[in-house]
Amino acid sequence: MTAICDAGSVKGVPRYKFVRSIVQQKEMIRNLLTTPVRNLSKVRFLNCEASAYETVLVEKRDKVALIQLNRPKALNSINQQVIEDLNKAVLDANADNGIGAIVLTGSNRAFAAGADIKMMEPLSFSDTYMGGLFNDLENITKAKKPIIAAVNGFALGGGCELAMMCDFIYAGEKAKFGQPEITLGVLPGAGGTQRLTRSVGKSKAMEMCLTGNFIDAQEAKQIGLAAQVFPVDELVDRAVAVGQKIASFSKVAVALNKEAVNAAYETTLQLGLDYEKRLFYASFATKDQKEGMSAFREKRKPQFTDE
Repeated sequence: MTAICDAGSVKGVPRYKFVRSIVQQKEMIRNLLTTPVRNLSKVRFLNCEASAYETVLVEKRDKVALIQLNRPKALNSINQQVIEDLNKAVLDANADNGIGAIVLTGSNRAFAAGADIKMMEPLSFSDTYMGGLFNDLENITKAKKPIIAAVNGFALGGGCELAMMCDFIYAGEKAKFGQPEITLGVLPGAGGTQRLTRSVGKSKAMEMCLTGNFIDAQEAKQIGLAAQVFPVDELVDRAVAVGQKIASFSKVAVALNKEAVNAAYETTLQLGLDYEKRLFYASFATKDQKEGMSAFREKRKPQFTDE
């Protein structure tokens, strides 16, 4: 399985390890700014040909990559081929310098109705444990470029988990979210008990996981699972428009913002504040910081170069 390139990792330093000495801090900042360019995979471009993938459709809208799950007969249920195609499409979009943001969607009927039960039913414990069932689905979270989930219809089980792997969720007004694995005699296995709890709190997450009940788009927004709700026919275009706005900013600044927010999941408040400060200081070594502040002072539109 091809992994998403993690261009911002610092060699030898875990993402959320906080260094204290001045020498270590300077070293971390230098590596943070120089490593991404050196560690990126060979230049590649988003492949929008219909024959490029079996289970996803890919479209480039200006600076936004639109990736659509495409297993209509199975309501976009997630199997190994979907995971492979999705990883490849996100990898290509992440490495394409002409792309600044990614929108992931399904059909009006289903974003993804869950994992493929026909694939899972015959598996044993050793099959799932030794084979790392669904481990590769996590690869999309390593993309530096932000991923917006545009959810219409059902986002259940693995589909809800996939949406939560994205950086934020926009929901169509008829969307349904749920973790109904309890009805199959199992539990969520791709982040449902963990990301859902962090998004909506223990009480609501426990209710959803123990009852298998669905929630609608408006409730998803009220409890913090979805950021916005839009009419079904407008959802994808609205998500792409937000992606275009994000793509107009410095890719370096976008990636640093994304990394800082994600760090909040993994740290105490004080460690998170320390990490945010390091990234904030690091941004002052970029050309885009100079350009952005000069443009503001000169009352003109900034021309970011992603450096």
